Amino acid sequence: MDRVRIDKWLWAARFFKTRSLATDACDGNKVRIGGAAVKPAKDVKAGDLVAFSTGHADWELEVLGISDKRGSAAVAQALYRETGASRAAREAESERRRKFAEPAAAIYSRPTKKDRRSLDKWRGG
Repeated sequence: MDRVRIDKWLWAARFFKTRSLATDACDGNKVRIGGAAVKPAKDVKAGDLVAFSTGHADWELEVLGISDKRGSAAVAQALYRETGASRAAREAESERRRKFAEPAAAIYSRPTKKDRRSLDKWRGG
């Protein structure tokens, strides 16, 4: 096997918990191969450069291996290599999110008047 569908590969490489989530990411134009948005049925092969977003993190990977079966984490990590720029950007974003938490993240219900004032102040209003 030298090619596999991108949604199967993303699932097998353990970036998405289910294959349907990987398919939804492809349908939502969040997955790119070589800079072009792709559909879930697009084939990926070794040597391709895959970029995608998982909500809170943006990944850019070089495909090293092909698999259509989900294996252990060690097997999954052998399927790709993350680019240095991608790793640095993810770590910087993680650090930014850790240091500067959004005030609305702590609100679990309808905001109170105090919460709204705090949000307005944070927005600069």
